[in-house]
Amino acid sequence: MKALFRYLLTLILFGSALAQAGESSTCLTRGTGDMGIIVERASGSLKVVDRSAHSVLFQVDGLGDLSHASAVYSRDARYAYVFGRDGGLTKVDILCGKIVNRVIQGGNSIGGAISQDGTLIAVSNYEPGGVKIFSAEDLSLVLDIPATKVTDKRGAKTVGLVDAPDQLFVFSLYDTGEIWVVDMSNPKQPQITKHQNVGLQPYDALITGDGRYYIAGLFGEDGLAMMDLWHPEKRPGKILEHYGKGDKKLPVYKMPHLEGWAMAGDEAFLPAMGQHQVLVAKRGEWKETGRIKVHGQPVFVMARPDGRQVWVNFAFPNNDTIQVIDTESKQVVKTLKPGKGALHMEFSPRGEEVWISIRDLDEVHVFSTRTMELTHKLKVKKPSGIFFTNRAHQTGL
Repeated sequence: MKALFRYLLTLILFGSALAQAGESSTCLTRGTGDMGIIVERASGSLKVVDRSAHSVLFQVDGLGDLSHASAVYSRDARYAYVFGRDGGLTKVDILCGKIVNRVIQGGNSIGGAISQDGTLIAVSNYEPGGVKIFSAEDLSLVLDIPATKVTDKRGAKTVGLVDAPDQLFVFSLYDTGEIWVVDMSNPKQPQITKHQNVGLQPYDALITGDGRYYIAGLFGEDGLAMMDLWHPEKRPGKILEHYGKGDKKLPVYKMPHLEGWAMAGDEAFLPAMGQHQVLVAKRGEWKETGRIKVHGQPVFVMARPDGRQVWVNFAFPNNDTIQVIDTESKQVVKTLKPGKGALHMEFSPRGEEVWISIRDLDEVHVFSTRTMELTHKLKVKKPSGIFFTNRAHQTGL
């Protein structure tokens, strides 16, 4: 009997070891520096990719409505935090290709940010409005910040949420024309500063890479609202107030995304609302210095990491086109026609290539930025946002 017992115990232990080995073998043992995720907007799923090999490592399902999804990364670049349109906040382990945790924190979410120290995840909401801040570790709620009320049932839509140095989160309120700054340096005693009447209908925003300037686009009027975070005692002011004045504006089929502003040297390249133009402005002075005529209404205006080129995509009906601007000559030097639904772009960290989602072809195309030629294609179902892990170490991304 003892021999039989020892035999059965050995089988159980051996089976357990196999199970554990099988479980651990599904997780990769490697660095994450050349990895990323691609959002599959129609199916609520992600592709985890190897950027160097131009290959898919995992598919992760069950992330809900990803029709306007964005993501940030943990400091070790192992975990992606994905913000879904259905209010879902999902923590994904990209080395194992699986969901670690998921919460439904709102009714209609529009983006989020991770704090400077990597411990907090903030999510902005259209419904019911406001911002919620969670623990990056277990997604437990740390702080609920209701927005200014616009009806008995709803607060103002919150947009343009970014992280900033010194444990700050900054966001705008679309309906009420406000910019709020949340200081989370002491999570038990958060400090909220509210700036009112910054402009009509701020719809999106960005923060410059050095964390100094927070700039919100204004849908309800020409120009932009800007806050200098080095001088928080100063209220936000207006910049580029007169662009588009007196010009006949075109219908706006898709709102420009200011997060994709191109900062190249001491110049900013930005989409002109309702115009077939890219505006050029001098950093610091924030005065318009030029305009570049382009193929359609720009959506993303993105700079190669070295600032040598700006790549631009366009709203419907011109969303089959990508144009490349030389930042020295301010001229369009290349027009590409990759296909309908060329929606999102992401540069490799050193800028040797750019990945572009071609939604209507169910493909992601990779272009060399040196030759501006197509080098690789990946099959991805209805791709939209592409997020590489180098974002883990960049303010505002």
